[in-house]
Amino acid sequence: MNWYVLIYKYVANVKELRAPFRENHLKLVNSYVKKGEITLAGAWKNPLDGAAFIFKCDDQKTAKSFIEKDPYILNGIVTDWQIKEWTVVAGTMIEG
Repeated sequence: MNWYVLIYKYVANVKELRAPFRENHLKLVNSYVKKGEITLAGAWKNPLDGAAFIFKCDDQKTAKSFIEKDPYILNGIVTDWQIKEWTVVAGTMIEG
């Protein structure tokens, strides 16, 4: 398994604009969490101008399939995105 970080950049006023799509976006995120493909996900707090998703999967195809389905992408909430392969050298994921 490999690690990938998906980074989103959001439109201005994202908090208001994402509201109609948020429930379906979170359902999609949680479906990948349940499959063990997303280990962590969340928006930047201050300023709220993007988000990061940590994927643990075989290749970038998993992150790309997420992007293709994400209501935030499909409805213009995300202005830019990138996937970066991540070499983890320290730390553990602790669920709590």
